[in-house]
Amino acid sequence: MRVPVLTSRAGRDRVDRTPDPRRSRASWCGRGSDRTERAVDMIPGKVILDDRRVRYSVSDNDDAFGPEGPGSPPVWAVNLHGYFAGGGMYWRESIHMAQTLGWRVINPNLPGFAGSDPLPWERVSIRGLTNEIVRLLDHLGVEQVVLLGHSMGGAVAMQFADLHPGRTLGIIYRDGAATPEWKNRRGILATLLSPVVPDVAGVVDLMMAVVLDTPGLLIGRRLPSTLRGLWPDASRNLRTMGRSLPVGSMIMTIDLRNEVRRVVEEGVPILPVWGCFDRIVNAATAQEFSDLAHQEVVWVPGGHSWMLPRPQAQSDILRYLGHGRAFMADMLDRRRALLGGDESPHAAAASATH
Repeated sequence: MRVPVLTSRAGRDRVDRTPDPRRSRASWCGRGSDRTERAVDMIPGKVILDDRRVRYSVSDNDDAFGPEGPGSPPVWAVNLHGYFAGGGMYWRESIHMAQTLGWRVINPNLPGFAGSDPLPWERVSIRGLTNEIVRLLDHLGVEQVVLLGHSMGGAVAMQFADLHPGRTLGIIYRDGAATPEWKNRRGILATLLSPVVPDVAGVVDLMMAVVLDTPGLLIGRRLPSTLRGLWPDASRNLRTMGRSLPVGSMIMTIDLRNEVRRVVEEGVPILPVWGCFDRIVNAATAQEFSDLAHQEVVWVPGGHSWMLPRPQAQSDILRYLGHGRAFMADMLDRRRALLGGDESPHAAAASATH
């Protein structure tokens, strides 16, 4: 199935063909085919939903097919970004996944970030952000998806799976903020300031963690490519910072532990992946999520945003590591069951309810 990103509807849905320095090129061949190699790109587009602009991008490997062979529907993935980021920052990673795994990949810009219009303040919540992803998928005609959620995007992925288990093939949960342990700051600044200014100690410690985590983005052999990938969305966010402040406040209230438990009971495959040196969403949070999900965490070199300077890392985890390969097998089993109509009663009921 081809996503209609090139269709114009009275000027309300169009692809932005403006040259962008984030675009990179990669050769791709469908597995099991003798197709001629061609370049894969992320094609940006935007749509107006309820008078709000939503920006997104889609990999253009529209001749991709599923593991069942040519003619079968491709595996779709949604790459959900973290706070004060945007889908464009993850383009290089999504291109790697489209190239090496044969997936079609969608990178949405969540409301209030990287050019997407914000939600009304009374609708700012993880559920509100999730509903926008559902509406975008409905617009693109995409049903079941693998969700890659980074940081705040991990909470959106978990909420999506809880509300729509029948549309969820699996979750790759990356340094996620769906559970509350990360808000319990135990750094040296929090320890020193808590007796004096307890109300601001945690905020100061979190800000210092962000500062200390930033140099990790600059590690790698392709530093210029990393910076080019980060700057367009970062600059948009800086110009419209006020739009994202309500989302930042909302993040401090997230507690989706019950949702995680329900997703686990539903049998949705989950792969937790964490940066070894993540100071923002720390190791204690990884352990909290691991206990809830009953899944071991895959630890990778790097900080909170390890995938940005190493865009090939996620694909390598899924292809070469035991936990990644097991997740892929479970995800494809779930896909076959859902495509065959073998959906559990709980999934069918939950999808109908929500």
